[in-house]
Amino acid sequence: MKRTVFLLISLITLSGCSTVPETTRPVVFYPPLPQRPRLQFLHTITGEENIGQSQGEFTEFLLGKPTSDKRIGKAYDIASSDGMIYVLDRTYKRLLIIDLVQRKFDYLRDQRMGTLDDPSGIWVTEDDIKYVADMGRKQIVVFGTDNEFLRSYGGPDLFDKPVDVAVYKNTVYVCDIDKNQIFALDKASGKPKWTIGEQGQAAGQFAKPTHVVVDHQGSIYVTDAFNFRVQKFDPDGKFVKSYGYLGDAFGAFARPKGLDIDRDGHLYVVDAAFENVQIFDEKTGALLLFFGGPGEAPGNLYLPAGIHIDYRNAAYFSNFVDKDFRLKYLVYTGNLYGPHKLNVYGFGDWVGEPLRRE
Repeated sequence: MKRTVFLLISLITLSGCSTVPETTRPVVFYPPLPQRPRLQFLHTITGEENIGQSQGEFTEFLLGKPTSDKRIGKAYDIASSDGMIYVLDRTYKRLLIIDLVQRKFDYLRDQRMGTLDDPSGIWVTEDDIKYVADMGRKQIVVFGTDNEFLRSYGGPDLFDKPVDVAVYKNTVYVCDIDKNQIFALDKASGKPKWTIGEQGQAAGQFAKPTHVVVDHQGSIYVTDAFNFRVQKFDPDGKFVKSYGYLGDAFGAFARPKGLDIDRDGHLYVVDAAFENVQIFDEKTGALLLFFGGPGEAPGNLYLPAGIHIDYRNAAYFSNFVDKDFRLKYLVYTGNLYGPHKLNVYGFGDWVGEPLRRE
């Protein structure tokens, strides 16, 4: 009996050192082969088991798949820093921290003056300062590099329903869905410098704006949800152009949600109704590519909301990258429903054999 137990433990230990064979991972490209792909679906994260080491097929056969009580409920907004992914979870109304180094989940331990009420949007700066838009507090709540409370901006006298936030240099941009405005706050004093928008359909006006991002040149992009478009403004808040329109054709929107832009001017926009992501050329407005689609198959989306581009953590997902694909950065999308809550994609270049169209 002792020998049998020892043998069983030895087999479990040895099998835990193995990795999942590459052939068991579905390879999903956008656009699909034989076209030249620019995006690969890499992985999905729902629980801690999705970022830990594989326990091996034999152990899984004996003990079943591992599970954890720390799981993503509804991934509404996403951000990142070195070795970390931050997910605002609408189920638990908490900020979930995915530690890629330690391979574990944790929650922001908000307390006292930093207690969150109904968080909706997050922005993390290059120096790992977290800005959280809290609809319940009607404030932007700020946490430091050690996740300690630093300060807050605004309140009921300024905001009605702040749903998202972005930061560029000395300005904090706040998206207020009920006031149909973007507030530009002085980061030091917290006082409003200027605002963008009012209710309406004209250029520079909004109908329920939901998300805001700022690119590396300081240009501002806003999801204008009920006008079915994304609007771009210059660093001074002047209207520049819009992307999309109401419809079901390529380049149109039905329910635009989260957005982000990469360093090369590729504008990513989530559509919760189409359950996909469209990528536009920031300069021309042309649709370049779309990915996702409804369903539970690898790479598909299920009522998606947030999206985030991550240049820092590609190495943690390198084992999922196809040998003929060179990764440049990661793209995360958050799903509110379905079994897969945080999808991870990689944007890059095909470096394999030349491809021919069929």
